[in-house]
Amino acid sequence: MNAAALFAGGLAAGLAAGTASCTAVQGGLLIGLVARPGDRGGPSRGFAPVAAFLTGRLAAHTALGALLGLAGAAVEVGPRTRAALLVAAGTAVVVLAVRMLRRRREAGCAPARKAPAAARGDPGGCVCPDGGHGQGTAPPGRAPSTPHDSAPSPLLDSAPSAPPDNAARGTGSPGTGARSPALARAAALGMATIFVPCGVTIGMEVVAVGAGSTLGGAAALAGLALGTAPAFAALGLLLRTLVSARLAALAGIAALVAGLFTVGSGLRLGGWLPDLSMPQFGSPAAAAGRALTGTDGVQRLTVWATEEGFRPGIAVAAAGRPVEIDFRTKDNRGCTRTLAIDGHDVVLPVTGERVVRLAARPEGRLRYACGMGMYVGFVRFERSP
Repeated sequence: MNAAALFAGGLAAGLAAGTASCTAVQGGLLIGLVARPGDRGGPSRGFAPVAAFLTGRLAAHTALGALLGLAGAAVEVGPRTRAALLVAAGTAVVVLAVRMLRRRREAGCAPARKAPAAARGDPGGCVCPDGGHGQGTAPPGRAPSTPHDSAPSPLLDSAPSAPPDNAARGTGSPGTGARSPALARAAALGMATIFVPCGVTIGMEVVAVGAGSTLGGAAALAGLALGTAPAFAALGLLLRTLVSARLAALAGIAALVAGLFTVGSGLRLGGWLPDLSMPQFGSPAAAAGRALTGTDGVQRLTVWATEEGFRPGIAVAAAGRPVEIDFRTKDNRGCTRTLAIDGHDVVLPVTGERVVRLAARPEGRLRYACGMGMYVGFVRFERSP
């Protein structure tokens, strides 16, 4: 398959299936783009960090695709490593969200005009919601102000403000030095998304490996990054708008939920959470499907991968015999199209089937999960009667 076809396939996958999947897993990283207290940038300035995030994401995905096309499966990240990265990314998002909420809570006053505040003898220049230095409350050593006193003087309002420090020194346009680290941080966050791939990304990574060329692999993942770019741009701008509209608490809570969701997905993918769907936790035995043994001695199971999970969620097979699991799909564009089983990633078609062959296993159970860790399934191996 040529590079143009791979790029088109990645673009279509990003637009059709990757929008919800990838933003759910990676969108929490966008919380690092929100404006800091005192940022008065308008909408045009607010898009710059989002653009840097998207640029970093595109560059990282393109480089990863080229590497996968060149080196193949040797550079793929295993399910356990990916699970650990999901937990780490989710934890980072939770920390950013908590810091944002604390910052919002500790911001006890909103910036006021410095000249009138200084003229009134208020060095802080703030108007506090609790009345700390606002109308009717005086700073230490000063009589309480009256409404007449608190009104700003037109003369002071019309006085020219002092130029920014960097402009006075002739170091360039105001804010340039402060924006560069912010844009670099945004680009780094975009690059970090390759460490927390969504289910669609995992599928395209397998396509990049199969491309067998640097150009083909790069085209596949570059198309995916561009296909999901509109959703990430909209989400990033929404978060920054919420903050600039004094709804930072809402944005922080949303980021906190996204971070906890990512941590939970990583823990489930890695198998580090109790499996509440197992029989010892009250799951009915009737939910289990039993393998059928063919004349060749191979056991066969059929499992449907749906957008709501795997059916049956628990399958039973005899220990000591090989097993073939026929995973089937029908119009499935959810995360169960990719699954991690026995230490390997498997990509299923939107509609169709794929057989996974397992060697004979001892008594016990085999756990598998979708690529995002949202849904799990089990095969219980029992002693033959």
